[in-house]
Amino acid sequence: MKEEAVIAALGALAQDTRLRILCYLVTMGSAGAAAGDISKEVGASASRTSFHLSTLSDAGLINATRASRSIIYRVNFEAMGSIIRYLVHDCCKNDPRVTSCC
Repeated sequence: MKEEAVIAALGALAQDTRLRILCYLVTMGSAGAAAGDISKEVGASASRTSFHLSTLSDAGLINATRASRSIIYRVNFEAMGSIIRYLVHDCCKNDPRVTSCC
């Protein structure tokens, strides 16, 4: 993963509602969740949730697919793994103090 993508992803996660959205979508797994369900879960208005979902999507952290009239959002687990891999292997050079906690 390129440094610019990692910075964009970490920037997107550096906001409480977006982090809660991502955590919720991780628990939903491959089933994902519709925007309305996400709004209820994180306690945000529909418009704010839409803004945050767009930011997470632009950063490559979530994907959206249409299912009938709904849009289902899912975590991009590959991107999440790439960010963690970058931080541990590229940024921290596999330092045992970092890898021991993972």
